[in-house]
This record gives sequence, C-alpha cells and structure tokens, in this order.
Amino acid sequence: MTEIPGLLLAGGLARRMGGGDKPMRQIAGRTILERVIARLKPQCDGLILNANGDPARFAPFGLKVVPDTVAGFPGPLAGILAGLDWIAEHRPEASWMLSAAADCPFLPRDLVTRLDQARIAQDAELAVAASDGQSHPVIGLWSVRLRDELRHALVVEDIRKIDRWTARYPLATVTWPTEPLDPFFNANTVEDIAEAERLAELDGA
Repeated sequence: MTEIPGLLLAGGLARRMGGGDKPMRQIAGRTILERVIARLKPQCDGLILNANGDPARFAPFGLKVVPDTVAGFPGPLAGILAGLDWIAEHRPEASWMLSAAADCPFLPRDLVTRLDQARIAQDAELAVAASDGQSHPVIGLWSVRLRDELRHALVVEDIRKIDRWTARYPLATVTWPTEPLDPFFNANTVEDIAEAERLAELDGA
C-alpha cells in the first residue's frame, strides 16, 4: 500500500446504458464497483467515491461518498476536483490522489506503484495511465496542490476535457500491456457487460 488515497469516479449519468449507476451492474456475480474496490484497496491509503444523488445507495460498500461541488454534471474533472478538495480538508498529510473510473473492473494491481514511480522519475506534476496507444485521463495521479488551478479552469474557463487541462503541466504517461486483456476496459453499454463476463474468466476474477 502507498500513502496515496484513491478516488473512484461514479458521477456520470450512464446515458449509453440507459441511466442508473454503471458500477452497480454485475459481472460474474459481483458488482463492477466491488471489483474496482478489490483492485484498489490494497494499493491505496483509503478510498472515497465521487457520486451524485442519494449517497445511501452506496452504503453497503462502506466508502465516503463525495458529490460534485460544481453544478450541472460538468464531467470527470468536477469529480476529481471534489476528491482533491476532500483530501485537502480531511487528509492534509496527503500530497497526491489517485483517480480511477468506477466502471473499470480489471484495473492493474500495480497501478499506483507504476504511476507514482513514473511521476517521480520524470519530475511530473501529473501521471496518467495508457494502453493500446490510448491514454485514459480519468485514471491517474493528481497533485493536491493543483486543486485551485483546476477549480479556476473548470468554473472560470469552462474547461471540460481532462486532456486540455493536463496539457498545461509536466505529465508522465505509463503504458500497460493489453494481453491477456486491456486492464482499462470499461463497461459503457449493455454489450460491454457481456464482454466483461468473458474477460472476467480470462482475468481469473
């Protein structure tokens, strides 16, 4: 375990899956959120969950639920900002926060270690995961001290795309292999759930 707390992003509207909470969908008898927690709990110094609406629906998972502080569902940057603000207030000793999508059931078991090593080696202010030639900007390490700059970008500049904001800072990108499966596969549609059932067998999870 590192000294880095983790934020699970579940604040989306799941439009492509007909609404509701994507992380509550089941894969091989376990919810996606259960799988994400199982992957990240051993790697992080505590986990919190970014979600909007009634937090009671997540009560069985035992995580602190932190809603967006910017109105209008402006996307994952708002969730990341909410997490950074919570960490700054409640975990002042923490300088970094991991963020991860709560609909990625096969996250790598060395996620935090490799991201942390890369940002140290490259003297970066942010680190992001990648696979198969594509970066996954919601899965990365964030410096807590950048939260006010992020707030300004989100509220004043109306920046929504994570890539636009992270391009302003030294960024370390860490690539994972996609065999036997892409660890950043995420379940966006009903069809994806069926594919995830197949991948769960490959993953042995």
